[in-house]
Amino acid sequence: MPVPTQFALEHLASRLAPKQLLIGLDVGSKTIGVAVSDLTRRIATARLTIARQKFTPDAQTLIALATAEKAGGFILGYPVNMDGSEGPRAQSTRTFAANLARLTDLPIALWDERLSTAAVERLLIAADRSRARRAELVDKLAAAYILQGALDRLANMDEATS
Repeated sequence: MPVPTQFALEHLASRLAPKQLLIGLDVGSKTIGVAVSDLTRRIATARLTIARQKFTPDAQTLIALATAEKAGGFILGYPVNMDGSEGPRAQSTRTFAANLARLTDLPIALWDERLSTAAVERLLIAADRSRARRAELVDKLAAAYILQGALDRLANMDEATS
């Protein structure tokens, strides 16, 4: 299933001002991994993991962070199935994005996150992190992995138009 137009990366890109960072989110059922970009939107950095509550307090936390950081938008990992179809987690993320969009004027993009958590897990295992330490880090690092992919695509879009 294609990403809805209002959540396409191109739509977000058209609404960004220069020197606005982006916030990347890995929205899970128990936690939300959060990453931020630098002002040039070239590098994603893992920031924190939020323990999920209900939607409204989660959204308030994310909007407060975006306000404090003067962010230009959100990139949400979109967990589509390997065949590109949308399963329950992807539907949940799309609903989260739609509900968040009702509370903020910031643009929101969905970014295909297939295998992001698995890739981060492999990196942490290779770095010889304990299982407990991996559990602590995986969500925010997955958010950084997702955000970095979107930042790289945005950079390629910029180069194509120059």
